[in-house]
Amino acid sequence: MLRLLHIEFQKLRYNKAAKVITITYFVLITFIALIASIEFDFGAIHFRIADQGIFNFPYIWHFNTYVASWAKLFLAIIIVSMMANEYSHRTLKQNLIDGLSKKEFIASKFLTVVVFAIISTIFVFIVSLILGLTFSDYTEFSILIRDLIYIPAYFVKLLAFFSFCMFLGILVKRSAFALGFLFIWWIIENISYAVLKFKIFRDSNIAEQIVQFFPLEAMSNLIREPFSRLNFIQSAADQLGAGFQKDYDIHMSQILIVLIWSIVFVNLSYLILKKRDL
Repeated sequence: MLRLLHIEFQKLRYNKAAKVITITYFVLITFIALIASIEFDFGAIHFRIADQGIFNFPYIWHFNTYVASWAKLFLAIIIVSMMANEYSHRTLKQNLIDGLSKKEFIASKFLTVVVFAIISTIFVFIVSLILGLTFSDYTEFSILIRDLIYIPAYFVKLLAFFSFCMFLGILVKRSAFALGFLFIWWIIENISYAVLKFKIFRDSNIAEQIVQFFPLEAMSNLIREPFSRLNFIQSAADQLGAGFQKDYDIHMSQILIVLIWSIVFVNLSYLILKKRDL
């Protein structure tokens, strides 16, 4: 395992673009802290975002993992580029000639994906903990650890997404086309939902029950948008008579669906590489 990781990180070590993108990714996550300094003045009304409870425990676990998940596209670029470089630089063929099996090659890529996901998750956890201890009105241990499940859910979401990117990188061989295919797949899922919702299963929840099994939708459902949980938004909605109820909890069934997709993507990557003539 360590040997396979060493091989991969030796390749990334000399990739300047990967270094820049990785640094940018972690800097962007750190910028979440800057939200605390945003202030608005509307006449006599002074409004500071940090005072609205976004950094309160346990809400911060939900808010930060959701916001940070948008930055995952930066690491997605590294992953698909990592796969594309194997073909363009012929390092894949050289690794196989040097004795690395195709199964070990896929294992090395997946281990790299796991490491990226672990480091990202730990970083988000540390940033969230520091911000929470600094700005939260509630720092009791029982409140602090409530909703902490968003952290492992964030890891599972990254793992599945990066596994999908790895699969696309092997399937398409070109990083730009792989990222384009990712965008096309997102469009296909949304069109499929629209057709199911408004053409086939009208006035029912059957469409939602079906699309929850689509890969990108399953990842998205794992951590839903947190903004409507804020008290001032809830209050405004109630005053306008547009109150709403939404399930923000993370369910084990959702985690299981996403984990299954991770396994599917890794195995599909291996099957493609196994059958492909290099």
